[in-house]
Amino acid sequence: MNEDEFTKHIQIIRQQIEALQKYIVSMPTQQQLLTKAIDEIAASFENLQLLEEQRQGSLELMEVIQEELLQQNERLAVEHQDYYELFNFAPDAYLLTNTQGIILKANRAAARLFNVLQQFLIGKPLANFVCEAERSVFRTKLNQLLELDSVQEWEMLMRPHNGQVFDAMLMVAPNRDFSGTLVSLQISVCDITKYKQANLQQLEYSTSQLLPLAAALEIPRSLDGLQVLFVDDEADTREFISVVLEQHGISVTAVASVAEALSELERSRPDVIISDIRMPDEDGYALIRKVKALEAERGWQIPTAALTAYLAEDRAKALKAGFQSHLHKLAEPRELVAMVTQLAGRSDKKHDE
Repeated sequence: MNEDEFTKHIQIIRQQIEALQKYIVSMPTQQQLLTKAIDEIAASFENLQLLEEQRQGSLELMEVIQEELLQQNERLAVEHQDYYELFNFAPDAYLLTNTQGIILKANRAAARLFNVLQQFLIGKPLANFVCEAERSVFRTKLNQLLELDSVQEWEMLMRPHNGQVFDAMLMVAPNRDFSGTLVSLQISVCDITKYKQANLQQLEYSTSQLLPLAAALEIPRSLDGLQVLFVDDEADTREFISVVLEQHGISVTAVASVAEALSELERSRPDVIISDIRMPDEDGYALIRKVKALEAERGWQIPTAALTAYLAEDRAKALKAGFQSHLHKLAEPRELVAMVTQLAGRSDKKHDE
């Protein structure tokens, strides 16, 4: 019972008592009216007592609910602290940004990576730490997230405050609200400079060891005149792959970007396309989407293969995207040649016949 109801009942009782007093004074002989008034007073007091009991029950229930809420808040506070510590003390750099890439939260590893005090990262654009030559690409990728839901992998050149440029791998996860609107981005940043250098050294070593073997192999004449378009942003890789394939009579057009590849496709149709997956501007997945669109427009069917230097590259993802084959860059030359031969539908036996 609230305060207004309680006051109203008291007023009713007071009015009934005053009426009773008037009856007693002015009409002492009216016994029936007196009895009726007394009965009404008794009923009002009973109602008042019932309402008071209900009020006490409600108060007790509210106390129980309040206690449960307090316990729940304590559990949530503990969980929040646990998650915060996991975030803050994680070995990799983690950031939470808004949709424009403005940093909202940053852990200690991010502060170390960018050489900026943790609290001073808040409110700074992540683009400030992207090399100037790649900032337009970074902003373009941010805008594309409005239409994407899956985790994106971006390779960028980044520069910490007063530090040296490093190769970075960004894992970007879009966060959306219940209406599907993009509200924030979860971003992990990993310095992959040493990993890329190790891969490059291994590639150079493989080149020095395998090129003599490739030159000594008998050239399968069935591959003479085969046209291959190879796309990779690394000049050393383009040179190595071109040499390996050309040793087997294959004509190779090597380009450094998706845009250059599309320009080549406007001029001629290759027998096979081989593309690196991870490139700084548009990646191999962007290329395969555009190749598929071009095939649908022109009625082409060009076999395509994904080539990558990353051991963790998801083969299933590449095949699902539309590539017919997938190979690591450190594979032996005969594996590369065999893959191209299979994709092109060529063989020595076919030539001999």
